[in-house]
Amino acid sequence: METYGNPVLNRLPQHLKRFIVPQQYDRYTAIDQAVWRYIMRQNYAYLRNIAYYPYIPGLHKAGLTIEEIPNLQTMNDSLKHMGWGAATVDGFIPPAAFMEFQAYRVLVVAADIRQIEHIEYTPAPDIIHESSGHAPIIGEPEYAAYLQYFGEIGTKAMFSEKDFELYEAIRNLSILKESSSATEEQLSSAEAKLIAIQENMGEPSEMALLSRLHWWTVEYGLIGTVDDPKIYGAGLLSSIGESASCMRKEVPKLPYSLKALAYTYDITKPQPQLFVTEDFNQLREVLDQFANTMSFRIGGKVGLEKAIACKNLCTIVYSSGLQVSGLFQTGIAGSEIEYIKTVGPTALAYADRQLSGHGKTYHADGFGSPVGYLLGAVKALEDFDTADLKEYGIEIGQHTTLIFTSGIEVRGVVQSIEQRDKKNQLITFSPCQVVDSRSCQILFDPEWGTYDMAVGKQIVSVFCGAADKEAYEQGAFVSETKTIVHQQNEVEKSKNKLYKVIRDRRTGQEPDVSLSEIYQNITHNYPEDWLAYIETLELAIHDGDHLLATQIENRLLEIIQDHQHWSKLILDGINLAKNDQIALLLGPK
Repeated sequence: METYGNPVLNRLPQHLKRFIVPQQYDRYTAIDQAVWRYIMRQNYAYLRNIAYYPYIPGLHKAGLTIEEIPNLQTMNDSLKHMGWGAATVDGFIPPAAFMEFQAYRVLVVAADIRQIEHIEYTPAPDIIHESSGHAPIIGEPEYAAYLQYFGEIGTKAMFSEKDFELYEAIRNLSILKESSSATEEQLSSAEAKLIAIQENMGEPSEMALLSRLHWWTVEYGLIGTVDDPKIYGAGLLSSIGESASCMRKEVPKLPYSLKALAYTYDITKPQPQLFVTEDFNQLREVLDQFANTMSFRIGGKVGLEKAIACKNLCTIVYSSGLQVSGLFQTGIAGSEIEYIKTVGPTALAYADRQLSGHGKTYHADGFGSPVGYLLGAVKALEDFDTADLKEYGIEIGQHTTLIFTSGIEVRGVVQSIEQRDKKNQLITFSPCQVVDSRSCQILFDPEWGTYDMAVGKQIVSVFCGAADKEAYEQGAFVSETKTIVHQQNEVEKSKNKLYKVIRDRRTGQEPDVSLSEIYQNITHNYPEDWLAYIETLELAIHDGDHLLATQIENRLLEIIQDHQHWSKLILDGINLAKNDQIALLLGPK
């Protein structure tokens, strides 16, 4: 994995590095560069007045320019001074992985760039959205802290099998929408599948709800007052279409609060309403309000039930600090948890580090253990000192019977007692029998081997994923559906050569190329390529060739007559090319 000399990327765990792909900068064509430049020039012309932060200083601070698609090396050279990094990935990655990257202060940047047909907006993540949308605002310390904090919270969120199905459906549809080879049948099928999944999601998971807060803040957030908001959300900052349309009065602006959880979103359509936060501190306050309802903070029976229902690898944390990671099944519970149970590979950890000898190969068939106080004890077993342990017969080599207030009995010979930070965490018995005295159910039999009993009066936290992801090798889910690398035909190759000539002419590498010749090439070979005309118009105005500039403008107006859906794009391009003040503000070419 390329770390670009950025220590932030060096700190990434291996399971996240699996998502990173090479940027392959030479794949970007001259048309790609023109798409980037058009969007960035339009963004600055418009966003300099309505973006929350100074747009151009923010771009420069993040290692970005208006003139060319960013190189990840340059971005990382700049971002590392802010304690952040950037890494390229293949389109959408699972929400849990996205959040974890964010927690590590790494922006994930989709390596691809949108096609000219989707220049206003694309549902697929691309380098325009990720870099020009997210990166410039990283220089705002309060916002950067919120972004990292959101990632830390998101890493703990419960997600479901349905969430994975939805993720795959969204990823597949976004890839097809950005593929020039996708058929109408493929698109219709993918859209129908996505709708079917969306309509049968059931109760939203913690991750689904958290994604809504992320959408209405990080992606589509406004800041200030409802009557005079500014844009800070990356989805708006990177969309030359929606950044303008969203400010219209007919798009409702609502005060941001936890009520935003009730609003679902559709990545393929403009947003029907937006939320306005007073400041970045309010974002954190609302996030904390939601986090206080999440399993990783409340633990207990509710948290365990969520872990069982989500059918994913989860971790429970005993009050002693011991962590148990596995696929949880229904154990024994009254008003509180009395006995926890996993099926299949299970691992024990402390402070997110797997305990030696207690990995998923050792506990390959599952794990079970009581929770709570011993009968008649005035303090929790986790807090027993040497005298207390001796009183209950918990001494190495001694046979003892431990009866919990729940009625669960553990009978066996103590083999070891593990303590950390003055807390008893794990007592190992062999031979051992565990029974529920109320039902006479055998929970562990001596023939099954050694019994490791977790110690803790209660479950204080429950979250998705393994405690020690590296040791468990969890988190490596990488979609088998890959973005489609478009292979250019001869016509497209020829058009890219034209765009390269235009670009070289502007940058001074081809100073003797005739603009009239370029114009004739477009007219004869690509008569409806509005972006090539816009780029040439800008050069004609710059050179003072008023006759050619008028010809090009008239041709662009003719194109509008036949293609009304390009009207705004073309008129905005003409206005920017003719606006000398904007050209001066943008600086030298």
